[in-house]
Amino acid sequence: MGKYFGTDGIRGIVNKGLDAMLAFKVGQATAMVLAEGLNEKRRKPLVTIGKDTRISCDMLEAAITAGLCSAGADVMPLGVVPTPAVAFITTDCKADAGIVISASHNPYEHNGIKIFNSKGFKLSDELEARIEDLIDGEEPLEEKQNGDIGRLVPRGCECVDRYVEHIVSVSEGRIGKLKVMIDCSNGAATRTVNDIFGRFPLDLELIKDHPDGCNINANCGSTHIEGLGRMVVAGGYDLGLAFDGDADRCLAVDENGQLVDGDKIMAICAKAMIAEGKLSNNAIVATVMSNLGFHEYCSKNGIDLRCAAVGDRNVLEMMLDNGFNLGGEQSGHMIFLDYATTGDGQLAAVRFLGYLSRSGKKLSELAAEIPTYPQVLRNISIEGGNAVKEMIMSDGGLIQLIEDEQKSLGSRGRILVRPSGTEALIRVMVEATEENIANDVALKISLFIEDLSKNIKM
Repeated sequence: MGKYFGTDGIRGIVNKGLDAMLAFKVGQATAMVLAEGLNEKRRKPLVTIGKDTRISCDMLEAAITAGLCSAGADVMPLGVVPTPAVAFITTDCKADAGIVISASHNPYEHNGIKIFNSKGFKLSDELEARIEDLIDGEEPLEEKQNGDIGRLVPRGCECVDRYVEHIVSVSEGRIGKLKVMIDCSNGAATRTVNDIFGRFPLDLELIKDHPDGCNINANCGSTHIEGLGRMVVAGGYDLGLAFDGDADRCLAVDENGQLVDGDKIMAICAKAMIAEGKLSNNAIVATVMSNLGFHEYCSKNGIDLRCAAVGDRNVLEMMLDNGFNLGGEQSGHMIFLDYATTGDGQLAAVRFLGYLSRSGKKLSELAAEIPTYPQVLRNISIEGGNAVKEMIMSDGGLIQLIEDEQKSLGSRGRILVRPSGTEALIRVMVEATEENIANDVALKISLFIEDLSKNIKM
């Protein structure tokens, strides 16, 4: 990870590390990097820019836009849109890059800056490093004059309409009459959800669809799905769907209010895609967080399951390297590479609803086919930034403790300890055949990490 860019762009608490001045410089540096790569040197780079519903997005958008224009790039503002819409529109409109202002599933006081290249993929590590070098360089960033200054390109709305049409077309017209509740997380999905899901013969109910700038992800969406589960049961719905703040994730609950996570959604889709001859190499890419029960299901159903490191960037890289067309994460990021270059919650939902409709089964029946081992997740807050997280992860005592506990669990359990790439956390995941065993091991490791963090002096 770089000084500013982490595993998913730049993230931070607004005006405590991520402020308008940094955003302005990111805009300037991005425009300069794009201009360096243009074949037509006289043409101005074109950059799309979208945002979620956080109160800080307007400020950061204005600063990034000013930076881009001052360094000679034209800007196409899209307004509030899902992150994957920016990726799609960037390629559809033949723009040179797309910028998203969002902190995804994080609380509203956080925000972030993520950049897609002209092909709709996240910017490479090399280009991110080049942008960082320009921001921190001794030379002032470029400021164009006269007719070389960039300007706004007012075509955003029609481009968003084309994104909606694309997602609707992905259904192939095969979504049946289901009673569905959708939690919009008071986020970016509120811009497009009615236009997409209103096209299908669904008995549709939307909740958490009134953003006020401060309620994005607040006890709602894919990271707080319990309330949706209760409402689905109370209202007699066939299922519920939940997006996160920027709508690149999708999770579900069945008619009994039980969680159907990203792994299970992918498993259901993968089995249906094999039956249709549409799953490339009969393989999917998940992550090391995937449940052991998911591994068993894939093995029994002829699905070649590959596991990447956590993060949709890592999943996508493995998919591209191997020619696979389906991959994702337990958390709800799912990439259907035949239709999108990045995780798209609404696209995943449309595909999933189609497969569920055609199965003729209840969601609980399909989900029950995929066993779930008890899995305990614990997050330990870490002060001091990435340097402290790296010191903890390399501690010999922690490494030995994890090895000892893994030996005790044997082949019917596993441990994963990793630093978060987007938050000041170290995450501990333990699976075992019994929940109390998983809890005990996770607690032991978590307490060890907490003690380490208290004793590290920076």
